[in-house]
This record gives sequence, C-alpha cells and structure tokens, in this order.
Amino acid sequence: MKTGLKITAFAAAVAATFGTAYGVGRSVDPIAAGEQKTARHAEGGHAKGGHEGGGRTEEAQDGHAGHGTSAAGAGAVPGGLQISERGYTLDLRTRRTAAAGERTELSFAITKDETGRKVTAYRTEHGKQLHLIVASRDLTVYRHLHPARAADGTWKTPLELPKAGGYRVFADFTPQAEKEGLTLGADLSVAGKYAPRELPAASRTAGAGDGYEVRLGGDLGAGSASELTLGVAKDGKPVTDLQPYLGSYGHLVALRSGDLAYLHVHPNKGGPGPEVSFTATAPSNGTYRLFLDFKHNGTVRTAEFTVHAGQSAGDHSEEHGHRPPVG
Repeated sequence: MKTGLKITAFAAAVAATFGTAYGVGRSVDPIAAGEQKTARHAEGGHAKGGHEGGGRTEEAQDGHAGHGTSAAGAGAVPGGLQISERGYTLDLRTRRTAAAGERTELSFAITKDETGRKVTAYRTEHGKQLHLIVASRDLTVYRHLHPARAADGTWKTPLELPKAGGYRVFADFTPQAEKEGLTLGADLSVAGKYAPRELPAASRTAGAGDGYEVRLGGDLGAGSASELTLGVAKDGKPVTDLQPYLGSYGHLVALRSGDLAYLHVHPNKGGPGPEVSFTATAPSNGTYRLFLDFKHNGTVRTAEFTVHAGQSAGDHSEEHGHRPPVG
C-alpha cells in the first residue's frame, strides 16, 4: 500500500496565496482494509475539540482520489475560500446555529450548475464520500465531521459549538463525475455574545487529553516543500501502535490565519508510530494552524499547533513563550 504524499511545490508567482490546497491526498493509497472497526469517539467526537458524532464506526477505504481543489496555477483561488467552483456550489442550509453550547443540526447540499440540482454521486475518499471541517474564525475551535447524506442529496450532521461568533464550514469532496476534488467554503454564525480569543503561541508540543502529547518536528517552509513530523506520546512514553483512521495513521489539516485558506495533508510512508511524517508547502510567510487527527485505543484525538511559515516554531516559542492551546 502506498501512503507516500508529496504536495506539488507552488510557483513563486502565487506565493502570496494559498495555492489551491490541491493534491493533498491524491497520490495516497489507503492502508489495507483491516482498520479496526471499534472506534469509539469521546463525547462530542474527538477527545479534544475534534470530530463529532461519537460512537460511529470508521471503516477503511478501498480507494480514493484525494481531497482539495483543482490543480494549481497562476491566479488560482485558494482552497475553501470560494462557495462555488467549477459549477459546484456549497448550499449551506444552516447559516446560523443555536446558542453556543447547544446541540443543533447542520444541513447543506452540493448543487451543480445554475439548475441547483443536488449532487448525489460521490467518490469515496479516505473512507467517506465527504469530509466536513468547521473552524472558528479565530482558529481556536475545530471540528472534523462526517455527515450523513439522504437519497435526495441533502447532507446533515449534529453539531455543537462551544462559543458564539463566526465560523467557516469547509466541504471536502469529489463528485463521481470528476477526477479532481474540490474544497468549498461557506460562513456560519453561532448566536450569543462574541469575544474573539488570541491565537495560541507557537510551540513544539501540544496536548491531546488523557496524558497524550504530540511533538512537532521540522518547520513549515514558505514556497518550498518541507517535512513535518508529529510524534505521539502517552504519559511520556512513545506510542508505537497508532491505529488507522480513515485509511491512514494521521490526518493533518492546515488553515492560514487571516483568510482561513485550507490545506488537507496526508502522511508519507511510515508505520504505526510514534511519528507520522507529512510533506507540505506553504505558499507564503504567515501564521498557520495545524490540526492533527490520530487514533489510539479506539479514540480519535486532535492535537493543535500554531506555526509560522518561514520561521522556526522554536524561534517563536522562545520569543513569545508557550501557552497551552485553547478551544
């Protein structure tokens, strides 16, 4: 099985944009079917601010073409910043949720062309037909969801967000009729009094609850490919038996602070821990949030990092000091 991944280096001409966030999983083959089917998410999904829909069984995929937007090119729009692309539109039916902390239902559809016809046929990628990311505008809340689709093409998922304010919803999918995937984005608001929170400082380590800690190795390069390694430990001991989750040992989503341009990355070839390796290219200097999903002992967890492309994460930690992640 191939799990190798290389994100195509972005041309210097688009260094000021997020490229297109394309190709992030396109060359990655799934882990052989055999992924454990006993995944039990913590309440609300991830044990720390991640997936929702606890109790869902995760299945290994039998093939995928990857996630992202169309191929990079001069003037290309970054992934997740458009609500419509290539004739497809993210029709977010739920634009405003209940008050912070209250469980609600998020409903949407992917429509095609000016007819508004709902798309009902999708390629299965990383075990699912569609991946939904919800992130707060200040990047301190993150959810990775897998909604259910009705026969008419309407997608629905339960959702509970912990604070009021603005959020961005990203739909990551590939229609059956297409060879290349798309990432479309739309705005969502949560009712209530809103007080934005400061982005956590850059740090080499991040907790994931219950004694789990993830250490980041390498630096995110701007305009050139760089390798990032994320090593998982529990109670100070390396975890060497990570479990496959959605066909791989780790999923990494990167969002650029300011515009929330989206990049979904999958790991290079490697075993079940303690380190998962990724190759990524940031198109510009700037601040990014990295969200690593990993699975161990049947639970999917999320570790969150702030990194500065073009500078060492260690440099920023020393300058600003370490603050634990919030969200």
